Amino acid sequence: MNRPVVYLLPGLMCDEGVWSAQRSALSRYADVRVPVFRGHDSLAGMAAAVWREAPARFSVVGHSMGGRVAFELMVLALGNVGAQRKTIERFAVMDTGVHPVQDGEPVKRQLLLDAAERKGLQAVADSWILPMLHPERRSDLALIGQITAMILRNSVADFRGQVAALLARQGRQGLLPRIKQKVWLLCGDADGWSPVSQHRDMQQLLPRAELRVIANAGHMCTMEQPEAVNDALLEWMHEPAFQDSH
Repeated sequence: MNRPVVYLLPGLMCDEGVWSAQRSALSRYADVRVPVFRGHDSLAGMAAAVWREAPARFSVVGHSMGGRVAFELMVLALGNVGAQRKTIERFAVMDTGVHPVQDGEPVKRQLLLDAAERKGLQAVADSWILPMLHPERRSDLALIGQITAMILRNSVADFRGQVAALLARQGRQGLLPRIKQKVWLLCGDADGWSPVSQHRDMQQLLPRAELRVIANAGHMCTMEQPEAVNDALLEWMHEPAFQDSH
């Protein structure tokens, strides 16, 4: 019997490193794949790249920007008909949102991009990492080093493309009531970028949803509290798969 396929979608400037613990835990039960979105400049393009190689049935977890890519995959799944139709069996997003570009967001993102253009990606890491972490993890040099290394595996062009993708995004609030799958929402309790309140708002719009708040974690909860995230995703993985009625 074929093992279920699970895609773990990384966020802005992230790669396999953000999912290291979860990939290890879920690989006992599934074929775990981690696409990397370097070289892309649209969320739809990122989703299309995953969709093209995905099997007829698959599951998806998206973190941060990867959560927004996951919602673009759901758009494709809902519009996908005919003999070659594909089904998302399980769906989870973490530390993410569905709102459109907000006031002041382009300026803030441009400041970081300007710093990267002038000083390199280390400048982005220096200004970006600590605010993403739970206050108790901001002195964890090993964790900071892992995130820094992940950021530096990108190029400035990769950063520019992903920022462009985020600034061109559509709001997806209207998508949520159409999702038939049970959606798992995970969020660090101290995530200041995509706060728990934002996930509660999404939960209200979803027909079926489970919200899990990860204690003592910020925006990078997969790396800050890997065991707690693993426990939640293993429970998610063992829920019955969605059966498309079409």
